[in-house]
Amino acid sequence: MAYQLYRNTTLGNSLQESLDELIQSQQITPQLALQVLRQFDKAINSALAQRVRNRVNFRGSLNTYRFCDNVWTFVLNDVEFREVTELIKVDKVKIVACDGKNTGSNTTE
Repeated sequence: MAYQLYRNTTLGNSLQESLDELIQSQQITPQLALQVLRQFDKAINSALAQRVRNRVNFRGSLNTYRFCDNVWTFVLNDVEFREVTELIKVDKVKIVACDGKNTGSNTTE
């Protein structure tokens, strides 16, 4: 099973809302909706691992960090994100990092 982190993105939320509407109108079963979400989890994890090649550098002050269940969580303050031609500054950012090479045994259910 793939990580479910991306269900809370705009795309993931839209998918879940659409599936909920289809369930409410009895066009699909809840079991089918769960299958669709699992396929979404696999597809988004695979696409991000294989297709995304952009790199962004960032620098900030580390506020907190945590490592639990093979998941790193970092909270940074006063962060600057740099791409080749762009600079973006934010007050606070939370980064969640999971082991993308070992998604079979260390996932949330």
